[in-house]
Amino acid sequence: MATTMKPRILVVGTADTKGRELAYVAACAREMGCAAETVDVGTLGAADPPTDISREVVISAAGVGVPEGDRAERIGKMGGALAQYLAGEHAGGRLAGVLGLGGSGGTALLAAGFGALPVGVPKMIVSTMASGRVDGYVGATDLILVPSLVDVAGLNRVLRPILRRAAAAMAGMALAPAEAGAVADRPVAAMTMFGVTTPCVTGASRIVERSGWEPMVFHATGTGGKIMERLVASGSIAGVIDATTTEVADEIVGGVMPGGPGRMEAIVRAGVPYVVSAGALDMVNFGPFETVPDRFKGRKFHRHNAQVTLMRTTAEENRAIGRFIAGKLNASKAPWSVVLPMGGVSALDAPGQPFHDPAATGALLETLLAELRPGPGRTVARHDGHINDPECSELMAAEFLRLAGRKS
Repeated sequence: MATTMKPRILVVGTADTKGRELAYVAACAREMGCAAETVDVGTLGAADPPTDISREVVISAAGVGVPEGDRAERIGKMGGALAQYLAGEHAGGRLAGVLGLGGSGGTALLAAGFGALPVGVPKMIVSTMASGRVDGYVGATDLILVPSLVDVAGLNRVLRPILRRAAAAMAGMALAPAEAGAVADRPVAAMTMFGVTTPCVTGASRIVERSGWEPMVFHATGTGGKIMERLVASGSIAGVIDATTTEVADEIVGGVMPGGPGRMEAIVRAGVPYVVSAGALDMVNFGPFETVPDRFKGRKFHRHNAQVTLMRTTAEENRAIGRFIAGKLNASKAPWSVVLPMGGVSALDAPGQPFHDPAATGALLETLLAELRPGPGRTVARHDGHINDPECSELMAAEFLRLAGRKS
């Protein structure tokens, strides 16, 4: 009678301080139908109890010696070793998921290691740091953080059920069969969107989907753009309609959703069909109104909701944003097309709306027109209306399909 291989889960942590907890989670995962092994990534004392996979095995996979230096250095080096070890296990088809346990240092170590795994591989950390700002741990990955509520330092009545349910969640992800009928043969077209550019992106998405592409929309929250570019670099995305480049505004002005100084670079390096527009460049993002830095007092704001405050960009800021975008595209050797909506770049940048400011938007568009260097395969297309006009969606989709060698 044929046997079915159980999915293999690795339960990872610093076993010198969390050995019992690691063993408990692994036992729970086995009970739920997985093959679970514990992995030690400690850098100080001996594992207690010993793990299935020792720290020496992890270190040797990276070809490095025992991590030395201060605590931060040891954590950084062990995180790098774990990344290489897990990448090897995944490449060999020996890994169905990873579940980590950590405090502040352990979570940083585990997150660095787990980040080496591709999107779609289940990855979870039960952590004391799973609240507040977690972008430093999650970054551009699909890592799940589960609040431990108490320190991972003893199997008590609060921690035990949290660990058990985390094991159940990981087992569920590892045991879930592949989606029936999933379409994997269509090329993926990434698109960036905000609520204020939804009509534009929705319209373009429908057109490219009818032309044989699989649309994949990313929320332009800083992290969204980074995830998109990571997938482009990995070869998972075959083209991009970067309709909502608002992450550049946060990068230039100092908002809370920056795309980073390298925004757009992975896309132009990949050489995929690339359409760019100016969506939501009229705004910079902050958290609740009381968190807006004092240096922006007196500016024009719009309270999007209790957690998001938007600030109108100025003409000077828009000129800097335009130069940033033009610089990235002018350095590209790959084809691109820029679509400029001359009548407004977001739902808030329209007559009667709070961010309608033709002079500020005009400074952005004029800078792009002046700075961009069109040439063979590189075009600038003007749309005389608003970004959310159906005609603008049609123009973006047509430019994308032209670059891709397809017809709408």
